[in-house]
Amino acid sequence: MSDQQPLAADEVLDVVDEHDRVVGRAPRGEVYAKGLIHRCVFVQARDARGRIFVHRRTDRKLVFPSRYDMFVGGVLGTGESYDEAALREAEEELGVSGLPAPTPLFRFLYEGPGGRWWSAVYEVRCELPVAPQEEEVAWWDFLAEEELRSRLDAWEWVPDGLAAYARLREHRRTG
Repeated sequence: MSDQQPLAADEVLDVVDEHDRVVGRAPRGEVYAKGLIHRCVFVQARDARGRIFVHRRTDRKLVFPSRYDMFVGGVLGTGESYDEAALREAEEELGVSGLPAPTPLFRFLYEGPGGRWWSAVYEVRCELPVAPQEEEVAWWDFLAEEELRSRLDAWEWVPDGLAAYARLREHRRTG
């Protein structure tokens, strides 16, 4: 796959400021190259037994290829709301339709490896059989929380997902 172009570099995104206000638009590749702030959703999907959907991204992903993630999600399209993107991304990445609307939990400005983006964190229960997109997901499984935590130091994770996961654990502890 190394001779193929990364996915979605030409998709146009809303560019936002430090207060999450739209200030322009630019292609995704330009947004990442220039470090422009944009919007993203993180959805923690759990199965009927409460296990968390964990996956490894394909090597064609524009940001953090081949790394593990404990969220499904992605960037918001131009004019798209966080709620719309959360449902769309969860259904796309899990390969299902008819999910309940993900529950919004909190937002934060991620600043770290890869850039800066406003991040909305959600959770959803997925009791449907999943069929993740092969172009997005190289490997997947549902893991118990304890197993996920035991792999935090062993696997190479997406840094924004780790930041969201740490905030989510704190949110649940203090919430």
